[in-house]
Amino acid sequence: MRIRFTKMQGAGNDFVVLDETRGALALTPAQYRFLGDRHFGVGADQILTVRPSPAPGIDFQYVIHNADGGEVEQCGNGARCFMRFVREQGLTAKDAVRVQTLSGVIEPRMGADGRVTVDMGAPVFDVARVPFDDAGLTAQPDGGWETWHLALSTRAEGAIVAVAVLSMGNPHAVQIVDDVDTAPVAEQGPLIEHHPRFPQRVNAGFMQVVSRSQVRLRVFERGAGETLACGTGACAAVVAGIRLGRLDTRVDVDTRGGRLTIEWAGIGQPVLMTGPAMTVFEGDIDVPDQP
Repeated sequence: MRIRFTKMQGAGNDFVVLDETRGALALTPAQYRFLGDRHFGVGADQILTVRPSPAPGIDFQYVIHNADGGEVEQCGNGARCFMRFVREQGLTAKDAVRVQTLSGVIEPRMGADGRVTVDMGAPVFDVARVPFDDAGLTAQPDGGWETWHLALSTRAEGAIVAVAVLSMGNPHAVQIVDDVDTAPVAEQGPLIEHHPRFPQRVNAGFMQVVSRSQVRLRVFERGAGETLACGTGACAAVVAGIRLGRLDTRVDVDTRGGRLTIEWAGIGQPVLMTGPAMTVFEGDIDVPDQP
């Protein structure tokens, strides 16, 4: 099967974008893995699919698959690319659209400067909804909020990390580190992602606080590994930093792929994420029936 695709990136977080507004492609998890493969396919952190409106008051449906072929709830950098894609492809003339995701409705908006702002909705702090299994654990007070101590090994000498746990439509565990350049992302990232306390796995964030209005961030993403940027990870990190008393309400997040700006006014309020979204190239690819 030959399909048309668009390669896009937002702060270095890269995507294959598919248009299913005119008909479903019905791809399998193996075919999504093929598209995400950097050696045999196109190569991407996630594969994003644009589908027609599923309900009144909604402009599009937004479906996200990780490079491992699994469907996930949310992708913030992808949401900005989604907005640019539907505008560039002539699927809408609106500056803002309402988009249905697996975790709820988001509202990306195109700015006059070409950057895209996404209303990511309000963060979720109820650990059962993240989901996070807190049985037998005691939250540790920190600032105006709390962290959880996770043992990354059953051995007595194994590392214990303090993480803030929340959801931005997908689960996040954020820890504060002294220096993101030397943080053990490759070592601890997979252990946190697959920690048994997170039944749906988790995105592991490593945040360095530079000032009350600036952080540096690396994220080991669930199902994708470390990426150059993670939009929901940036949102989760800033929200955690605000609740822990380290950050103000508007923060620049410097990732390895570029800068995102995150704003959050407090409990019950939506998180606003602003950043770049760019088309890299377009093409056609033959997708085998059984990659």
